[in-house]
Amino acid sequence: MRSAAFILLACLLFVDVKGMAISPRGRCQCTDAGVNFIRPKEIEKIELYSPSSSCERMEIIVTLKESAEQRCLNPESKFAQNFIKNAQKKNRRLE
Repeated sequence: MRSAAFILLACLLFVDVKGMAISPRGRCQCTDAGVNFIRPKEIEKIELYSPSSSCERMEIIVTLKESAEQRCLNPESKFAQNFIKNAQKKNRRLE
């Protein structure tokens, strides 16, 4: 009797854990404020993440060309502010 109850409980726990939704980003990827400037020639890709339930602050993650290393860019820096502003202008022109 005890083994049947244990097996039933184990199955229920397994089903519950297996069915839980996990956010693709999980939590904040940037552990600190990030760097204030990266030379534009070194930038391969920029990813901008808006605040969400998994991370309450905006994150800008830059992938570098040479090393494929990812760095966090400080969203409060002048460089980041200008980049966001220019990207928004480009998007408006394309629409």
